[in-house]
Formats: sequence, C-alpha cells, structure tokens
Amino acid sequence: MLALMVQLPAKARSTIAREFVSNIAMRFANSLDWVFLALILALAAALLPVTAAKAQGNDPFTIEETGRSFGSLQAAVSAIGDQRGTIMIAAGTYRQCAVQTAGVVIYAAREYGAVTFDRTACEGKATLVLRGLGAEVRGVTFSNISVADGNGAGIRLEKGALNVAYSTFLNSQQGILTGNDPAGRIYIMRSTFSGLGTCENSAGCAHSLYIGNYGELTVRESRFERGRGGHYVKARSAKVIIEDNSFDDAAGSATNYMIDLPAGSQGTIASNWFMQGRDKENYSAFIALGAETVLHSSDGLVVTGNEARFVPGLQRASVFLADWTGSRVAMSGNSLASGLTDYERR
Repeated sequence: MLALMVQLPAKARSTIAREFVSNIAMRFANSLDWVFLALILALAAALLPVTAAKAQGNDPFTIEETGRSFGSLQAAVSAIGDQRGTIMIAAGTYRQCAVQTAGVVIYAAREYGAVTFDRTACEGKATLVLRGLGAEVRGVTFSNISVADGNGAGIRLEKGALNVAYSTFLNSQQGILTGNDPAGRIYIMRSTFSGLGTCENSAGCAHSLYIGNYGELTVRESRFERGRGGHYVKARSAKVIIEDNSFDDAAGSATNYMIDLPAGSQGTIASNWFMQGRDKENYSAFIALGAETVLHSSDGLVVTGNEARFVPGLQRASVFLADWTGSRVAMSGNSLASGLTDYERR
C-alpha cells in the first residue's frame, strides 16, 4: 500500500493520508494502545507534510499551465519562450524586471492590487519590455520607474498586441510607452495612471500614456490624474476608442493636453470626464488633433457625450478640441464649462 501511495500525486496522497489519520484516531480514541497509535500517526505524518512544505517554499512566479515556479520573473518568461503561458504572481513588492522576446505571456497578479514592481527597469527602458507576439497584464502595480533618458515606464511595448486591465502606473516617468506597429492593437481597461510624465529631459517629454504608430488603441473605464508634465494620453494610432474615462488634472503640475492625437486618428472619444487644473504648461486645449506630422485621416472622428470643466474657482478661456487637420469631425452632446469653446480650427 505504501508503494502505491508514494506513486500518487501529492494532492491525492495528502487527502488519503488525512482521511487515514482521522479514521485511525477515532478508532483508537478509547484504546490504551497509544504506542501503536503513535506509530500510525508518525507514518501518516511522513506523507502529509510533503505538499505543505512545498507550498510554503513556493517561488512567487508560477506558470499556470505547467505548475512550475520560479524565483525571478525573467526566468518564468524565458521558460514560456515562444509558447503561450500565464505567469501567476504572488502578492508582494518586487525589485525585478523582464524582457519578453517571443510568445504570448499573461502577467497576472493572484490578488489584484497586491503585486507591485518598484524602481527596476530592464535595458534602461521599463519593468516589462515586450517584443513578443503579445502580452496581457492583469492587476499589477508599477511604481517609481526612472531611467537616464527620462523615458522610464512600467511597460515598454516594442511590438505585438497588448491588453492591460486592473493595473496601476504610479509616480514614474511614463506609464506605458510603445514603439510603432501599424498592425498591432492595444486595449486598456479599468486601470489608473497617476503621478506620471515629465518634460525635464533632453529626450523630450514623457507622458502618462504614450502610444506610437499603432493600428488601434482602446482605453476604457480608466483614470488619469496628477500628471507631472507632458500629456495624459498621446497616441499616433490610426484608430482610437477612448470611452468612459476620467481625466482629473486638478493636482497636475506643468501638464499639457488631456488627449493628444498628433498624427490624426479616426474612431471615438465619448463619455469621458475632463477637469483641467491651474498649473498648466499649455492650457489652450483639452484635446489636440493633428498638431504634428499627419499620418492618418481624421475624417469621421466622433467626439460625443463628454463633460469638460475647469477646477473649481478657475476661470479661463480654452478650447475643447483644437484641430490642425481640417477634418470632418463629428461633435455632439458635449457638456462644456463656461469659457470653453467646442471646436477651433488651427
């Protein structure tokens, strides 16, 4: 019987051993043969602690599909390689980073909001440097990321698809920074970008969310606040869907536009809430369209159902949408504070 028990999986072995101990203990509860009972319990105990001890010593990064655990995030990413895998991350604060060069990797906190990657960037870029086929980040916080060129980010996406949900980007030079991938897609939902951005470095301004020439960007139900410079969302994507977000600039410092689409974009900006603060480097517009080199048509861009205000007690003149492209933009149903002009051609 013992030989068969040893061959069983650890979970099954533990369950059988516990039932065995319980039955034996009840049988001998009124017996005087305590020596025999002690021997039986010792034998069962030899089987019981195997899984318990292993659980207590688990490394924090576990590949869900294989059950293998690693002490470093990079080791887990490398083990997935060019396959698809999910890394479950135990609660804690980590001074680690990783570079993904292949495959599709899901980085998931076991408990949303209880996993923080702090102060560490790979390749002088970001905590996660992504250039595989795709990645997804769930429930992770990235904080205090700073690098020499001023572009330190929680996530640096160089190519591939990216999904981000229930995550926080906090007190860093940038939240997410990407390269160019016209065939790529980015989806961000229910995430917070706080205390980000800077224009203090020779490389130019950093932003809360800075997306290159990607095919499509979607941002939904997320919060942008307390910017430290630059824009809250800057994107050169051909198509944007920016819906149901809040842009709270009340505690911002030396910030610029809430949304900057410098290369032109189609899509939708709808049902967002905007609050412009006092401390602005540029308060001339909330949304800017085509202010740099125009790569994409903006005809048909829909801007609808948004609410835009100044911080209480502030009176100034500004423009909700400033357009350098002269495109056919459809604007309707936007609730604007006194002093805000709906649209201006520049």
